[in-house]
Amino acid sequence: MNTSRTHTPVAVLLAHDLERMERSHPDAAQYRLVAQRLAAELDQAPDLDLLQPLLKASPAAAAIYENLRYQHAGLCRSPLEAALAAEQRARALIAGVQARARSGGAPSGERAEGPPAA
Repeated sequence: MNTSRTHTPVAVLLAHDLERMERSHPDAAQYRLVAQRLAAELDQAPDLDLLQPLLKASPAAAAIYENLRYQHAGLCRSPLEAALAAEQRARALIAGVQARARSGGAPSGERAEGPPAA
């Protein structure tokens, strides 16, 4: 993780540890401690521009940063296109299920009535 421009060496080390822990099976208390310390470091960072290299290099740090600011900015680091596409797929699926329910049809893959197939 090349993030030396962030001027937050503790955050870089914690993000590196958290990424390593994501790939292993850490003790839950240890993981929580590292995540909480990283959250505190990210919360104290003076400038988002300085954090950008770290947040791009560490998905775990980016998720923590986004969760810290969720009440103000929602999922501010999530790609808008992906979020919009997911919402549109969910709406289409819900509309399809509602239409089948109104017409008395069974959801696809299920039998409408009768005994179970043998």
